[in-house]
Amino acid sequence: MAGITDAPFRRMAQRFGAGLVVSEMVASDALTRGHAETVVRAEGEGIAVHAVQLAGNEPIAMAEAARHVEGAGAAIIDINMGCPAKRVTTGLAGSALLRDLDLATRILAAVVGAVRVPVTLKTRLSWDDTALVAPELARRAEALGIAMVTIHGRTRCQFYTGSANWSAIRAVKEAVSIPVIANGDLTMADDAPAMLEVSAADGVMIGRGAQGRPWFPGQVARRLADGVTPADPDLDTQRDVLLELYDGWLCHYGRDLGVRTARKHIGWALEAAAIRAGRPALDGHAWRSRLLMLDDPALVTDGIRTAFDDLSWRCAA
Repeated sequence: MAGITDAPFRRMAQRFGAGLVVSEMVASDALTRGHAETVVRAEGEGIAVHAVQLAGNEPIAMAEAARHVEGAGAAIIDINMGCPAKRVTTGLAGSALLRDLDLATRILAAVVGAVRVPVTLKTRLSWDDTALVAPELARRAEALGIAMVTIHGRTRCQFYTGSANWSAIRAVKEAVSIPVIANGDLTMADDAPAMLEVSAADGVMIGRGAQGRPWFPGQVARRLADGVTPADPDLDTQRDVLLELYDGWLCHYGRDLGVRTARKHIGWALEAAAIRAGRPALDGHAWRSRLLMLDDPALVTDGIRTAFDDLSWRCAA
């Protein structure tokens, strides 16, 4: 979720009841070099349990980065061995490590040995359909002291196409005694119990399903805890959430980068609001096209208010 689960978004998701929020993927080598944008990705001010996800392919660099984020206040370090992006796998990081379990094992050992806080692992089922390596990787991870494993129910070669294979996650759960978390295609809170049942996992992780909906992880938590799915926030609340997030992005990144970073979030939020108003896609897309052309934060803020006023009027009509 690089470029998405930044600190403002995580704080908001936590406010709405998310059990654990994890930083966007942080490149270990860039972090240790002090790359400014990478350092910002690892920030977690105001987050109750600060978890930072690291990616890389050098055990020493990963260990150094882990010590750095622990010293900066991270309470959990998550290791990314699941990202399918070519720019990541070309550097033999992310899901590319599913093709080299020995290197993956050395990275896990280096990070666990470098810090005192819990270390977790996020990965996929395998690189491709030829061999399901996630159970073996999970066994190695458990033996090294990894505290929890999250499995996205796809191979790397699937990227995000097709459907996540929740049932394949069961083999990982059967291979280890540490908690296993299921991930992939959870976009409706009412599907969460089925995801747990099919995967036999101990919990669920939400990624793309939270885009534009920081309240969604909290809805899923409520659904699993007491069987009740809370309604989406009303349009006034959604508007206020987006405006607060927009201010947060401007403060977090600075004006110019904040304006650019916020655009995709605004688009997702407007599409979610259009669905809430019973105007799926059409009205949200129209307002998205107008707002994403603006660079002046004051005009964007006014546009957000006007867009929600329009959606509220259409909903009432």
